[in-house]
Amino acid sequence: MAKPLPLLPTTVVGSYPQPLWLVDHGALRNRLVPRVRAPELWRIAAPLLELAQDDATLLAMRDMERAGIDIITDGEIRRESYSNHFSNALEGVDIANPAEVVGRTGAKTVVPRVVGPIRRAQSVEVRDVAFARANTDRQVKITLPGPFTMARQCHNEFYADEAELVMAYADALNAEIRELKAAGADVIQLDEPWMQAFPEKARAMAVPGINRALAGIEGTTVVHMCFGYAAMVGNDKPAGYSFLPELDACIAQQISIEAAQPRLDLAILKELPGKTIMLGVLDLGSPEVESAETVAARIRAGLAVLPAGRLVPAPDCGMKYLPRERAFAKLKALADGAAIVRRELGA
Repeated sequence: MAKPLPLLPTTVVGSYPQPLWLVDHGALRNRLVPRVRAPELWRIAAPLLELAQDDATLLAMRDMERAGIDIITDGEIRRESYSNHFSNALEGVDIANPAEVVGRTGAKTVVPRVVGPIRRAQSVEVRDVAFARANTDRQVKITLPGPFTMARQCHNEFYADEAELVMAYADALNAEIRELKAAGADVIQLDEPWMQAFPEKARAMAVPGINRALAGIEGTTVVHMCFGYAAMVGNDKPAGYSFLPELDACIAQQISIEAAQPRLDLAILKELPGKTIMLGVLDLGSPEVESAETVAARIRAGLAVLPAGRLVPAPDCGMKYLPRERAFAKLKALADGAAIVRRELGA
């Protein structure tokens, strides 16, 4: 059984740096966030790759534990990107003959083609959850790409419209999530960064898709929305979200947002009265490691808007593209900063 959570429980968004011996980091940076499979990224040959990924996953989990993080993930170590691990495993998707679409940054990107009904023929991340659950006494979170984001990361050649495609992805997610919960996942998170990039489209179909994906799922559920990896967009991030208050209508209990790097005006959180907020308090675009007091100050800023029971301190986004030493140091600052504020609150 997982340890009970303290007030202001700390967590990660999802990814953690993959070891240099496992992934070619130069090739990874040349293929930022691949939408189709990219086997050339792995340094280990296929017969031993799964074992190597298991070992690297344990390293990531132990780093999170040593840093003092309360809700950990498997670091997404087995993934080439946050989304293609799941989306490319579904039936109805042709990854061998990809197409091009305009990505969230405005550049063209190679994506799979949807040529038939989207179906989940077998589990995709169940082994990942079972492995994590067997190797930690912390709460375990597993992440999945959200239905709206997956629909934007493909070329639809089968469904009548994008809304129908979103719902097909949502049904596949719901089937997967039910098995992930049975395998021991404490927290389920849907990553939906493309809502920010395409707010009008998101208003038309994102929340119904999220609600279909999470229908009937018990326990903690999260929707993560960000402005993109700092490695991709640098400091070119807006000061506010184009799509955020709308998420109060979704059935996810928590909303995960960037706040540190974009210096978000936290007054916007008042427009999510029904949600707990996973608040980004680590700036992943800065090479400097925050002090525990800097993190504590950012948590206090959140407490000026929300009660402590509705705040979960976290990094702004996934840590995949950071050096491992920096990622660990930032997580240690996160845990230590949260501990400072807990003491101030008498918790």
